[in-house]
Amino acid sequence: MSPKAFVVPVIDSTHVFLPNIFQGKVLFCTGGGSGICKSMTETMMRHGANAAIVGRKLDRLAESAKELSEATGKTCIPVQADVRQPQQVKGAVAKTIEKFGRIDFVICGAAGNFLASIDGMSENAFKTVMEIDTLGTFNTVKATLHHVRATRGAYIHVSATLHYKGTPYQVHVSAAKAGVDALSAVLAVEEGPHGVRSNVIAPGPIGETEGMSRLKNQAQDKNPGYPLGRIGHLKDVANATVFLFSDAASWITGQILAVDGGCEHIRSFQLPYPQALLDPESVKHMIKPRL
Repeated sequence: MSPKAFVVPVIDSTHVFLPNIFQGKVLFCTGGGSGICKSMTETMMRHGANAAIVGRKLDRLAESAKELSEATGKTCIPVQADVRQPQQVKGAVAKTIEKFGRIDFVICGAAGNFLASIDGMSENAFKTVMEIDTLGTFNTVKATLHHVRATRGAYIHVSATLHYKGTPYQVHVSAAKAGVDALSAVLAVEEGPHGVRSNVIAPGPIGETEGMSRLKNQAQDKNPGYPLGRIGHLKDVANATVFLFSDAASWITGQILAVDGGCEHIRSFQLPYPQALLDPESVKHMIKPRL
């Protein structure tokens, strides 16, 4: 009988960090209405922070804010804004300051993604993702920086590992996230003297996200050979968030933390290569359409 591979367990941050380490602090999170950023926000709130979640769809934001507040006992407010529009982001910051009086932590998490080859992608589609991810991050930093300086706070930018290698069907996101990584590094250098830290979290394959759910072949495979024996969980990214915003990371800035369970070392494209590029029709059944 062959030995059974060890599967690393999912750990809740409350078993590691004190529950009140962010008491009196305020988080401003773009993209916080769903997915990874919602989980990051919830975990920060479970450790004492109040939060403002920012996005374009107010109804979804309001529902998420209500859920987060009820689940954590802290206050989360929904603030509608399109990160591509600087004045809207500034307005969201103003509402956050009006409600809480400060901003200590910022998560730049608004993002867009879909599967498309360079050949099949329109110029406008590429531009849209660049505007949401890269320009949206810049707009969020510009709108919040004065307040984060005042609290000697920190930024976390949600990136990806796609651009570490050439990833087919992901040219738009690869270019956008490479820009986010570079922006964070410059922010860390320029704002370090003001007491502000800036780091990147780059999630690998994380379950319960739209991106992974759209690849049927991944969703059907219970153990696809990940080094730590399982696909990533939303809590894995959330736990890294707590660490990087905590005083335990006070000497960490300008870094990129891949939360991927070692997957980047063995990564290959989820769809068959080069078949997916030479005959796109043959793999359409493997990709769930956008909702």
